[in-house]
Formats: sequence, C-alpha cells, structure tokens
Amino acid sequence: MRFHFFHRIRPRINGSLLYERNGYRTIRSRTVAAILGLWIILLSASCSEQINWIEYRGEHGQGHTSNALYPPLGLRWKLKLQENAEKAKAFNPPLFIDEVLYFGSTDGNFYALDVTTGYMKWIFKEPRDSINSVPFADEDTIYFGSNDYNVYAVDKETGEQKWSFNTGKTVQSLVLRYEDHVIFTSDTGATYFLNPEGQQEFSLPNPVWSHHTFQVYDGVVYWAPKGRQFGAYDIEKREFLWLVPVDVPYALWYSFPAVDEEAVYFASNFFKGMDSELNFYAMDRKTGRKLWQVSDQMDIGQKVPANRYTRFLDHVDLLDYMAPALYKDLVIFTAGDTKVRAFNKDDGDEVWETEFDYPTSSAPTIAGNRVYIGVQGSRVLTESGEFSEPARLVCLSAVDGSILWKMDVDGAILSAPIISGNQMMFGTDQNYFYVLEEVL
Repeated sequence: MRFHFFHRIRPRINGSLLYERNGYRTIRSRTVAAILGLWIILLSASCSEQINWIEYRGEHGQGHTSNALYPPLGLRWKLKLQENAEKAKAFNPPLFIDEVLYFGSTDGNFYALDVTTGYMKWIFKEPRDSINSVPFADEDTIYFGSNDYNVYAVDKETGEQKWSFNTGKTVQSLVLRYEDHVIFTSDTGATYFLNPEGQQEFSLPNPVWSHHTFQVYDGVVYWAPKGRQFGAYDIEKREFLWLVPVDVPYALWYSFPAVDEEAVYFASNFFKGMDSELNFYAMDRKTGRKLWQVSDQMDIGQKVPANRYTRFLDHVDLLDYMAPALYKDLVIFTAGDTKVRAFNKDDGDEVWETEFDYPTSSAPTIAGNRVYIGVQGSRVLTESGEFSEPARLVCLSAVDGSILWKMDVDGAILSAPIISGNQMMFGTDQNYFYVLEEVL
C-alpha cells in the first residue's frame, strides 16, 4: 500500500536524496531441502474444513475475517525455510485455498503445497528472479509478479503457464483481478490493466512509487498513481475522482488503505528532525474529503536503540506496514512502535490504546473479536552471557485492547497473519514459517 506508495529513501548525500528503487534484499533460499523436511513434518497432520484466504488482507483489505479464531493456539507445524540465511526483511502472505498453500520464493520458484499430505502439488520454475509480489487467485488461475519483469498467470490445479506479460521493470506489488481486469504495478514504471488473457487494455504512468499496493471497491482503485500523488481512480471512466493531498515535506510512507462503504482509512509516516510523526486518516470514499486526522509521535520505548529512522527502515519492505484493520465501529493500527491504537471510525476519537515494552512487528489481523499482532523481542550479549527476550504472537480484545494471550515465536512476525478455518499462518524474520491451530 503497500499496497503502498513508497520510495525507499536513503539519507541525504551531498544535499540530494538517494533513492533505492528496485528490489528487496535477496536472501539465498534452500527451498528444496525445506520442502523435503516439510513432507516429513506434515505427513501425519490432521485435516479440517477450511475457509479460503484468497485476497490480500481479506475482503476490501479490512484485515478482518468473521472466521473467529480463539486462543489458546497450538503448533501444527513449523518449518525453517532457509538455513544460514540473513535476517529476513519481508514475508509476503501466501494464499490458502482448499488446503493448498500458494507462495512465491526468492529462489525464483512459485510453489503449491498440499498442507494435508505434505506433498508438493506443483512447482512453477519459469521466473528467473525473486518473487516478491503478493499473489491473487480466482477460480482457475494464480496471478503473481516477479523481479524478472514479468507477471504470470498459471493454472491453479496444474501449475502450467497460461500467459506472461513483460513490463520492463520489477513487479513487487499486489496483483489483483477485479471483474475482467488483472491489475498490478511495476516499480517506478506503470500501473497496468490487462484482460484475463493477459493482453494490455491500458496503463497509468508510475514514475515514483515502488512496492505498490492498492484496493478496488465498486470499480474504483484506491490508490492509483499520478506522478508524486495518488488517489481514487474510476476504472470504467478512466479518470481520477480525487487525489490525496501530498504535503511538503513528503511523507516517507503511505499505507495500504482499508475501505468500507463510507470511507478510506490509511496512515502515513514522515520525519521532522529526529522525530517520526505518525498520521492516521479517514477520507470520504466518494469525494476525498478528509473526515478526520490523528497525529502522534513514534514511540519505540526503552528496550531498543533510540533511532526512529532505523526502526522505520526495518519495516519498509513490508507491504502492509501501517495497514489498518476494521472492526465494527473501530479502525485499528500498528505503526512499528510500541503502541496499538484503536480509533472511532466516524470521528477519530481514541477508543483504546495498548502499549508494549517492545515495538510491534506486523499489521493487525482480526478474527471474530480477537486482534492478532506480532511484537518484537531482542537478543543482547552481556558480560554475564546472552540476554534474550523472545518475539511474540499476541492476541488482544478488539473491544478494549486488553491482552488475552501470547505465544513465544522464533523471530519477529513479518506481515499480518492469515487465518483460515481453525488455522493461522505467518512467517518470521528468522526464516521460519508457522501454522498454528485451535486446541480447544
């Protein structure tokens, strides 16, 4: 928004801004070995009916599923995806459809893994570079982008290629099908609209944004790029309905938007000296009129190094950084600091705030009336040995923000967990992939 619109902006060099426009850091993958291990782990796993997760951050990007999931949660399986790899910066959510996980990898392959049997259903090996985009599935087809400049459509059952489309730029955005349009954005290239056969209908120039995410609601794209700005774009009329005001100095980050019938909810982050200012917004979905705005300072607490800019950079590879979640009359945000904030959707008044000793690491996912987030830990070497505070998965009440349950995990959770049936799935910065399930 990540479906963002964000230049990865580095410090000033000789008075100029240095932009790093392309790519995540590449992490060497040992996917084949991991798959063999996973086959052994999953062979005896139980089978239960699931609700498919086919859309990024759920319906309308609201970060919420009516599929209630109540703790305690137990470990179904856990897999080390990459041995001896550097700390991961991002783990884009997989798709989960009829007990099959669909996900891309930095090794250039796209996988379909049956979690009931542990067998690899298929592997698509055509891409020649990392796959960092967020995929999308319809009834028959999986769509995803690659750093080899292509977007691919493959058969969901067989993994056979249906078509590919070359953009001339890396594609690290959300790929989405809306009605008869396949929509995606290449990094500092263009936002493309293709037909289901992979033929271009039209495009919008995108000279600025990379790692772009967006939402489509009632035929309108939130957000579509227009130079340094972005806004609400009517697909049928092929015109912008309104644009988001982009202030000077420019915010370093604008989040993926959540949308309901009335409004668009999103957040931004920019720096004033050594302080990082967080802004949370609601705008009228049809007119772009600002309904409310709440500003706050990033609070990273006392447990981590006091460098807000560095803490910000730790999150910019996450497409859902600062993405909101909607629950009834609340909009709930994490911002990579120590706080989880819940505002009234109508007027922006704070309803509750929960603070931790360590910064949050993921956007929220809401299941029923439970909010699930990741919270960072730390590992410090002292004269008396190693002091370690584990990263955690934390469950809050969506109603009042009270902490209901928590679980230690190996590494900070990257991107919001996905939930299907009685299961939860997420990846961590220590290159582990988790599947949890209800135990009661």
